[in-house]
Amino acid sequence: MKAPLQSRAVSLLPLRCPRGVPVSFPFRRHSTTAEAPKYKPFSAFLTDSFNRQHDYLRISITEKCNLRCLYCMPEEGVPLSPPAHLLTTPEIVYLSSLFVSQGVTKIRLTGGEPTVRKDIVPMMQALGNLRRDGLRELCLTTNGISLHRKLDAMAEAGLTGVNLSLDTLDPFQFQIMTRRNGFEAVMKSIARIEEMNKAGAGIKLKINCVVMRGLNEREIVPFVEMGRDRDIEVRFIEYMPFGGNKWSEGKMVPYQEMLSLIREQYPALEKVTDHKNDTSKTYRVPGFTGKVGFITSMTHNFCGTCNRLRITSDGNLKVCLHGNAEVSLRDLIRRGNNGLPIDEQAMEALDLESSERELLDVIGMAVKRKKAKHAGIGRLEKMKNRPMILIGG
Repeated sequence: MKAPLQSRAVSLLPLRCPRGVPVSFPFRRHSTTAEAPKYKPFSAFLTDSFNRQHDYLRISITEKCNLRCLYCMPEEGVPLSPPAHLLTTPEIVYLSSLFVSQGVTKIRLTGGEPTVRKDIVPMMQALGNLRRDGLRELCLTTNGISLHRKLDAMAEAGLTGVNLSLDTLDPFQFQIMTRRNGFEAVMKSIARIEEMNKAGAGIKLKINCVVMRGLNEREIVPFVEMGRDRDIEVRFIEYMPFGGNKWSEGKMVPYQEMLSLIREQYPALEKVTDHKNDTSKTYRVPGFTGKVGFITSMTHNFCGTCNRLRITSDGNLKVCLHGNAEVSLRDLIRRGNNGLPIDEQAMEALDLESSERELLDVIGMAVKRKKAKHAGIGRLEKMKNRPMILIGG
């Protein structure tokens, strides 16, 4: 294990450009292989009993969202946790530093909608500093409503990838599926990422589309055609059951059916070689710039190569998206602060080194309990799980 985390404290003070000096591209380069720490055996704490090494951490930073998507949020809404139950920014940075010290190389901020958190930019700046300890990717999953207003600052902080949720290209259908307005703002965010990438920002853009029968399956081909001349990967996601989203197998469009719909229009659609830990099966239409992916959690799981762990907004470690076993990391790190939320001043005063091994042991035990695969259709929809918005996308 590395030196105690206190010796690697991360400042939450925002980075500032000289007054009057415009932000220019390309942005600061992110970690390269040459900059990464020397090779060492992967952490036993993040390796499960099936020898899966978990180097990808997804952190939900808020339960709030400015949309009400059908598959994510129950129509009646969800009771939100009291603010004191949610992780503070110093707590998120501390846990991130701990996981990076054990081999995590990719962190993704999720929600709710992460951009509604007021301090997301200074948080990302602090997380971006973890590149010196081995972090290589700092990503965001967002609905894009307010993203365009914060993109420049996020890119300067080290943002490397955006997964943008968009389930329709029809503004009116957008209102039906999200129960809110905002289509034009989402398009503005996509355009801004593309503009920044032309200037060298290097932000990998993926568009996530949850396909629901009777709502948006007719838009599959138009989504594919977004990638004709644009460097975009559109990923179609099989509709999954979560608390309160009224899932039924009849509403789910299996990926093989989506594939057939695309091949009716583009019969030359070809498979692209996937990377070991990819969650999607990737394809390309010959001559198109972009790619097409399918996230097939329901009909063809990818559990065997899963390298992802999740921390919920209220500080629970969740080792499987579709599992309901959770363990509180928040309560462990707050124990030295009388159970109270830890702000930056309290973080500096705490002796977390003494409890660090216990925290890692708890994480390690949770990871070791991870099952070989999650339940399949027929069982999954009957299992109790949080609403998606309270897990983190």
